[in-house]
Amino acid sequence: MSQDRIVLTNQFLIAMPGMADEAFAGSVVYMCEHNEKGALGLVINKPISMTLGNLFEKVELSPPKGEVSSGPVYYGGPVQAERGFVLHEPLDATGGHYNATLVVPGGLEMTTSRDVLEALSNGAGPKRVLVTLGYSGWAAGQLEEEIGRNGWLTVDAAPEIIFDTPVEQRYERALGLLGVDPRMLSQEAGHA
Repeated sequence: MSQDRIVLTNQFLIAMPGMADEAFAGSVVYMCEHNEKGALGLVINKPISMTLGNLFEKVELSPPKGEVSSGPVYYGGPVQAERGFVLHEPLDATGGHYNATLVVPGGLEMTTSRDVLEALSNGAGPKRVLVTLGYSGWAAGQLEEEIGRNGWLTVDAAPEIIFDTPVEQRYERALGLLGVDPRMLSQEAGHA
């Protein structure tokens, strides 16, 4: 019996209550890529103690003007925790592109090259961004196995939850896309 492969690109992964892995407990992950080789995503609801202004100073760039500088940097996941990842709205055709950008089909863009930070520093660049240190990665079949063990719920991603929703409300709002009340979720795995 052949099984159709699930593709979770441009989806939210929502950690189930009782997620044993501390790195992901209470997390909402935006999935940037998911294919037969594995998966890559960014946690969108775990700010760290660093602000964007601090990050720009660390990489020797002028911080962006305005409130952007006081915004948090997020924990994107346990892989390459010293490396920056910039999740942003797609650039329009006139906006050009950056050196290392992954275009998420039907969704956002994720840039890992310094040029996006330089553009933000100069007052250009994408208007809405979420910057993480590190990313979340899964080997081939690993994420599917975790979903099969009731570790994650999945739903189509909504950019307004990433960019417009206060961080402390993102988990509940992501569950709300499924019509799920977090208080109704059991920590016990079960199969009908």
